[in-house]
Amino acid sequence: MALFQLDPHSIADRVRASDKVTALPALATSITRGILGFIFVSVAGFLPWPILDHFHGVFGEMHLYLACTAVFIGLSGVCLHRLIVGPGSLSRFYKVFSLAFIAYAVLWVALWMTLRGEEGSIGGLLGGTAAMGVVLALAFGAPRAMPGVIAALFILNTLGFYAGGRLEGKLAIDHRLAAMILWGLCYGIGFGAGLGVAFHLCQQRARELIRQG
Repeated sequence: MALFQLDPHSIADRVRASDKVTALPALATSITRGILGFIFVSVAGFLPWPILDHFHGVFGEMHLYLACTAVFIGLSGVCLHRLIVGPGSLSRFYKVFSLAFIAYAVLWVALWMTLRGEEGSIGGLLGGTAAMGVVLALAFGAPRAMPGVIAALFILNTLGFYAGGRLEGKLAIDHRLAAMILWGLCYGIGFGAGLGVAFHLCQQRARELIRQG
């Protein structure tokens, strides 16, 4: 059930048909690309938070989530498309990440708004990353990678989320903007590392086919 021609054979065929030499990234390279790219996406994605703060009473919590989601998706392809091996990665990244991130955001917001508090945070993180992991694994035609993908996304995303939340809690009163930026930075590091691992695991078979060819 691969989507957007992201199955292993399609990726390998595009690499073979390309005139350019395609370097196959090691896990560390994918993680680094994920972190560096998603730091920028995350910090920018949290900017609607202080902006909408100035319009208190006009925009609600759901408006904030929608604005942040739009920024995350809009910047994702430019910053992260090289996580997909081979040519044609930009458009395909936008397609698969948009689908995966919307699934993540819908589950996260629904569970957070239903449970609230600590249970809502954990439930949202688990439900959201599980939804994203399922979408990515199926899109790449890599169902066997699904448990590892979900685990990486959940663990690393949770670490970044709570590290950012702790910093934000300490700085929010006196340095609110800095607190928000630091939360975005920590979130970007954690989630970016998770995305690096996830995309690397999903393309393991594709890399094997490219090496064989």
